[in-house]
Amino acid sequence: MQIGIVSDTHDDLAAAEAAVALFEREGVDAVVHCGDFVAPFSVTPFDVSDDPDVDDGLNAGDGTDAGFDFYAVRGNNDGEWAVESTVDAFGTYLGEAGTLSFGDGSEAGDGVSVAVTHGTSGVVVDALVDCGDYDYVFHGHTHAHGVEERDGTVRVNPGGLPIPVDGADDAFRVAVLNVDARDGSADPDAVTHYELDV
Repeated sequence: MQIGIVSDTHDDLAAAEAAVALFEREGVDAVVHCGDFVAPFSVTPFDVSDDPDVDDGLNAGDGTDAGFDFYAVRGNNDGEWAVESTVDAFGTYLGEAGTLSFGDGSEAGDGVSVAVTHGTSGVVVDALVDCGDYDYVFHGHTHAHGVEERDGTVRVNPGGLPIPVDGADDAFRVAVLNVDARDGSADPDAVTHYELDV
């Protein structure tokens, strides 16, 4: 199982479409957006869900699903509340923060628990990491990609669009967590960052 992680797309349709294209190439099963779409129209590129029994030119109604599950939290720049209903039309909106479980956990190391927040408050991010309840904590906000393991929990910031702020990335980045590449516990090496041209 692979999980795509993206944040801070800020109404940039080219960035959102580039992220979706990479996630589709990588064959991710789920995508988590850590907030700051800004307006509802910039949510729609993430709607790649297909009805496996409908011939829409994408999957020919052959019973296969070419899409991925989609989850999102609210960012500090998501000024329109319609972002929630737009996400909920095809995915799951988690509000200010949420928790997710991936994998069924039927075998040792099979499932992962994830906390997601935008990251506006570093205190909240640190508390989620330090509480020890989650394998991974996903967040954005800083526009700086990173992975950090602390006491068995891995903090993942996929990055975001480049902005003129000290410490921010100079290119748009996203991340993919390969759940199957882990050794049964949270593993920072299971996270790969990708730089995208937009």
